[in-house]
Amino acid sequence: MDAPQVEPPTSEQPQDATVDLDKVLAWMVEVARTAGAVILGAPRATAGSPASKTHSADLVTETDRAVEKLVREQLMLRYPTFELTPSPTFIVDPIDGTTNFIHTYPYACVSIGLAISRTPVAGVVYNPYTQHLFSAATNRGAANPLALRRHYRRDWMDAPPLPQRLDGCLVIAEWGNERTGNDYDVKVATFRRLCADKRDGGAMVHSIRSVGAAALNLCAVAAGWADLYWEAGAWAWDFCAGWVVLWEAGGRVVDANPGRWEIPVDGRRCLAVRGGEGWRPLVLEFWGCIEGRLEVGGDVIL
Repeated sequence: MDAPQVEPPTSEQPQDATVDLDKVLAWMVEVARTAGAVILGAPRATAGSPASKTHSADLVTETDRAVEKLVREQLMLRYPTFELTPSPTFIVDPIDGTTNFIHTYPYACVSIGLAISRTPVAGVVYNPYTQHLFSAATNRGAANPLALRRHYRRDWMDAPPLPQRLDGCLVIAEWGNERTGNDYDVKVATFRRLCADKRDGGAMVHSIRSVGAAALNLCAVAAGWADLYWEAGAWAWDFCAGWVVLWEAGGRVVDANPGRWEIPVDGRRCLAVRGGEGWRPLVLEFWGCIEGRLEVGGDVIL
């Protein structure tokens, strides 16, 4: 289907003068590191004994619950007045990438975000296996530790220029845990369109990665390790922290369905693109490759 030629708005991330984002962010980093230690200390039997929330691909473990309890207690002690939107609210995923955690695949993290009026304003994403920590707050930029820079021997923001066409892009896209119905069919058809040879009507992207942790996926796009991330079926706690990191690194988040340039964090779907000249045409090209329309999230209302 052809993507609509719609100009994006130029709005900025909101702030709340009553919240000291610098202090909140520093505290969130401390809590994330503490939670990461719990994840690393989980006995193998605990990690390997998941409960199924809805079916065999939708998993939760005792460690998820232990980390959630730790973070919740710390939140209530430090910020007991932070309530539901439009007041400031913490949005937390104790383990983003539970399936990876269960299988000992080291791509999982603790994700702690702060939102005001449904818009993320601060976030910390910490992968304790690699010790990669990403943090950001509105109008303060995005950061990760010097250890990550030393590991790769380059500044994390020193990424290649954003490709001008999809055939130069590395895309992240997840299968999700719903493996039937309209949205599954849309994903399968869209994956084929993205990957197919141009002689067969495809975009022929460099490749698609599916690695199972939304917050880390957003951070990978922020760091320039991937160019776009298409997601449908995730939740606000999957998105919130990584959303801020991406935004403050110069990237943007739009709707996974064609047409909307602004979406709330609880819309259940997104298309993330890293910063750089030409990101709008790249979004339009991606939208033109979507085969059908995703139903999850319904009509996203701001």
